[in-house]
Parts: sequence; C-alpha cells; structure tokens
Amino acid sequence: MSYVQTLKMFVRVYELGSMSAAARDQRVSAAVASSRISELEKHLGVRLFNRTTRSLQPTENGRIFYDGARKVLDTIEEAEAAVMDVTQNPRGTIFVAAPLGVGRRFIGPHLPAFKDIYPQIDLRLRLSDRHVDMTAEGLDVAFHLGTLEDSTLKMRLVADCPRVLCAAPAYIERRGMPLDGAALLADKHDCLNLRFPGAKEFQWTLQTEDGPRRYEIAGPFESDDGDVLTGWALDGRGIVLKPLFEVAQHLREGRLLPVAVATPPQPTQLTCLTQHRRLRDPKIRLFVDFIIARCKADLAAAVAGLPDPLPAPAAGNFDGADPVPHRGETS
Repeated sequence: MSYVQTLKMFVRVYELGSMSAAARDQRVSAAVASSRISELEKHLGVRLFNRTTRSLQPTENGRIFYDGARKVLDTIEEAEAAVMDVTQNPRGTIFVAAPLGVGRRFIGPHLPAFKDIYPQIDLRLRLSDRHVDMTAEGLDVAFHLGTLEDSTLKMRLVADCPRVLCAAPAYIERRGMPLDGAALLADKHDCLNLRFPGAKEFQWTLQTEDGPRRYEIAGPFESDDGDVLTGWALDGRGIVLKPLFEVAQHLREGRLLPVAVATPPQPTQLTCLTQHRRLRDPKIRLFVDFIIARCKADLAAAVAGLPDPLPAPAAGNFDGADPVPHRGETS
C-alpha cells in the first residue's frame, strides 16, 4: 500500500475519531485500518494515537502530524486537478449529502445526467434530515435547508424557500381551522414534529404583527424524516410545517390546506455548502454549478402558480375543500 494511502487512512482516523469509522470510510476492514496506522507509527517512531477499548485519542505527535499530512493530501489533490483536462476528462469521486426531500426531488434525479457528461466521476449521495458534519463524514458537497451556523464553510445560495403550515381537510373538519399561532396553542392542535439531535422544529417561528415569535408546539407524532410527516398530515393526523416546494402539489389539489395564515412561518434558505479547500478541485466546481442551476429551475417549477401569500381557505365544510387557487384564478 502506498504511503499516500496510508496518510489518507491516518487523516480519516484522526477526523472521525474512530478506527472502525475510518475503515468504513475508506472501504477496508478495521483490521487493515489498524495495521496501516501501526505501520505508520513504526515508520515515524512515535505513537500517533492513544488507544483503549473504548476510545481513541490523538497524541501531541498525532496532532502535529495531522496538520502536515492534511497539507500534503491537499497539495496532491491540487496538483492532480491542475494537470487534469477539466473540460474533457475530470475524474474522481464526489461525496454529496442533502436533506431527504431535497435530495429525492432535486438532487438525485440529476446525478445520472451529470455522470453521462463526466463518466469518470463517481457520485455518492447520502440523504438525511439531520445535521451533517462535513469534515467528520468526508463530504465534498452538502445541501442545507435552514439557517447556516458554521461560518467555516463556503456557502452558495440556491434559493429562498417560503414555508407553509398546512393540514388535511379531514383534520380541519375534526379539529377546526386555527387562524394564527396563538390558536395552535390555545386549542391544543396536534402538530407534527421533525425531531432529531440538534433539531429546532418543535419551536415554530411565525411572523406576527409584532415581529417573529416562537411557539412551542406539541403533538402525538414525531419523526426524523420530513416525508413521513407529510404522509401523516395527508392522513389527517395533524398540522405540519413544510417548505412550500414539498407540499405545493398537495395544496394545488386540495389534499392539504394552509392553516394559521395570519401568522405564516418565516421562509428558509436552501444553500450549497463546500469546504473552502475543496472548491479548488475542478470536479467539485463543475458539480456544484451543474446541480445548482437545475435545482433553481426545479424549485421555481415546483411552486409555480401558487399565490404569495397563500390565502386562507373559504369558511365552511372542509371535507372535499377546494384546492388553493393558482395566480390569476379566483377561489
């Protein structure tokens, strides 16, 4: 095994803090990963990690060596990119992460087309609604829906995304139509929660006449999968807070109706994140430009024709309620 591959293994062990996790990342067995680290320590004549049965911590020598090894690998990547015929022959693997709804609708469908154009680039897509750590998970590109808190990442805005509170006609018929955020709490409406480590969606920030206000909502169901919440809402189980693009078709067809329209949710943003050093890699720039252009077009098409702001449904029997009218139509 080449020294460069050994350095890559060391760097991933250091960044992930786990021999087994680094082995999975590099697609080798844990025994192979451990052997490579041991060989590297023998070559250097120092211990790079303190190992116990429950933990693995870098030594001072390990921390010093990591800085140098990371620079060496970055330099090699830059040198490879510099001699590559970018327009004809980019190559390598790109690791991409995205929220479930975004990935399924706007990222995944375009990866085959990118592969057709650049056949020597392989793509690894990971979908999850949880927060991802780009360094720890070895990601090149991550799409993020929400407020960006890590300023060490390079951010490109894909689109501003309005959001909507909505529920099925059957739920509104049974529980009534909440007019605003206060009614959500006063009438103890069933709110469907997106919940995972670090999530904040159990506090819905709504726009009131006095400015943004947080409402601590509750309900009988929660999930870490946003599409599951949509399914529960369609089944009449409660009220869901969703990006408009995820439920636009349901609103058009009347399967979901906007609620609490007097206090709408604040919009969010879809952004594309990269680590600064990775943007020097031509294949990453090609991929980001390709996907962002298509995401913008898809997002615009998803919400086309819906009025802004969304109107309140007409009062009365909500069983079989009319769909949300398109712009230019009357309700």
